[in-house]
Amino acid sequence: MKFTLSILALCGLIAFACAAPLDDPATAQILRYDNENAVDGYKFGYETSDGVSRQEEAELKNAGTEQEAISVRGSVSWVAPDGQTYTLNYIADENGFQPQGDHLPHV
Repeated sequence: MKFTLSILALCGLIAFACAAPLDDPATAQILRYDNENAVDGYKFGYETSDGVSRQEEAELKNAGTEQEAISVRGSVSWVAPDGQTYTLNYIADENGFQPQGDHLPHV
């Protein structure tokens, strides 16, 4: 009986921890940060305790030519005050900034 109550208490604690609210953005902590720099581009990503995450990578295209350009691809996600998670994917290159997201108007 004591073992069953201990298991139930442990399950309750796990459920409570999983349902805990995200950190306040003003006190958010960095949970993960990766960064790589190279001559022809970069990569980085991070995640914070308030539900924000971002990944981005860039590469130099046509180096040394008149068409030299940097091409950037990335995404950022955040939890809005309404509790919904929003994700914005984007490309930024010689064709401009091209955002995509379910929350954006489709033209």
